[in-house]
Amino acid sequence: MRILIANDDGCLAPGLHALVKACEGLGEIDVIAPEQNASGTSNSLTLSRPLSVYTAANGFRYVNGTPSDSVHVALTGLLDYKPDLVLSGINNGANMGDDTLYSGTVAAATEGYLFGIPSIAFSQAEKGWVELEAAAAAARKIVEEVIAGGLGHPFLLNVNIPNRADAASLPRRITRLGRRHASEAVIRQKSPRGETIYWIGPAGDAREAGEGTDFHATANGQISITPLQVDLTDHAGVPAWRARLGLDG
Repeated sequence: MRILIANDDGCLAPGLHALVKACEGLGEIDVIAPEQNASGTSNSLTLSRPLSVYTAANGFRYVNGTPSDSVHVALTGLLDYKPDLVLSGINNGANMGDDTLYSGTVAAATEGYLFGIPSIAFSQAEKGWVELEAAAAAARKIVEEVIAGGLGHPFLLNVNIPNRADAASLPRRITRLGRRHASEAVIRQKSPRGETIYWIGPAGDAREAGEGTDFHATANGQISITPLQVDLTDHAGVPAWRARLGLDG
């Protein structure tokens, strides 16, 4: 069993180290992560400059790019083998609902999935790394069960774990993505040069958080496991658009 682990909080993030430690003994582990925090970079690849790979004192390798860069570089030349499993995380905060479209944590796992490798993204439901070891224990349990069930076909799972001491024993639910309200207004400040600068505002509250959603599961002390796909096609809307544009087939 060969496992590639990445994240989006950077190679020094406690969540990455906790996940690596939790997965010890499951197989050969390679860590290739971003050099620094790259939260919110989604599936972006760096195409405007070359990338460099460095090795930390603990053996972790890191890339001066995005989470997707890290996994992409690993799978297209840095590693001399194809991993059996790609893991990403553990993220400092939730990646649920619309957030998954922006998440670097989910993007790193998605990159593995795009290369035909079973992939899982792990996040804690709240920021601050509270009860991180418990979250790592919960992650290991899921990884063990996924491996035991077989890795015969690629899949992409998004896992959000409540920040609780009993995280490893919490019930788990297969969920769907909820929805958020739009982000709050930008925050305006003045730079030292007197220019107006803008910070992206905080994420809005959950808009669709009913039973069956990832928001509902974590709010009720459950681990949310959401199977994801990358096909964004509105299949149900295809016939209507054909008719609207007067097209055949």
